[in-house]
Amino acid sequence: MPRRLLLLLLGVLISGGFVAVPAAAHADSYSAPFTQAISDLPVAAEVRTGYSRSLFPHWIDADGDGCNTRYEVLIAEADDPVSVGSGCSLTGGRWFSYYDRISWTDPGRIDIDHMVPLAEAWDSGARTWSTATRQAYANDLGDYRSLVGVTDSVNQSKGDKDPNQWMPTYDKCRYLREWVAVKHRWLLTVDSAEKSALASLSSGCSDTTITVTLAR
Repeated sequence: MPRRLLLLLLGVLISGGFVAVPAAAHADSYSAPFTQAISDLPVAAEVRTGYSRSLFPHWIDADGDGCNTRYEVLIAEADDPVSVGSGCSLTGGRWFSYYDRISWTDPGRIDIDHMVPLAEAWDSGARTWSTATRQAYANDLGDYRSLVGVTDSVNQSKGDKDPNQWMPTYDKCRYLREWVAVKHRWLLTVDSAEKSALASLSSGCSDTTITVTLAR
């Protein structure tokens, strides 16, 4: 996917700095087999106090091309060619929601899911971040696992739940790997129930190496 690859290689300019650039020679990274990556996640109690979705400015147009983050993901994840018109209007395109294995030709049926929901991120450490860092998190185009296009009703059923409370119908191992990757990328914690669920639910998954560029 050329546009997503370009974003991965160049990074996204946000709030006067760059979101992590995976190709950077000196970027800090984390890499471990899946089971070890789960074990390495630090455990801490979740704190929801003070949370508001508005504290995570999202769907910004970071590169000034007329397409905000939502549309950047739609363009990057389109399985069929998509044309971008004035005001970032999209024509053509087809999107596959791996959570329920349904394809859509109407981009209005696709929600862009924060793999680790904004409220969950707040609970897991983002409450201590600056607004600029929360904005970078909410618009993270630097790792394809951070934001994913899925069927709107499925995303709404997920809400702000973690894997102990909600899992997609299909491709559960992929979902767990991506959840763990995002937690490591942003140095987020897990609560004890979440960590136990990750270990239990992943027991039948291959021990694939998880590699991320750290965004913080």
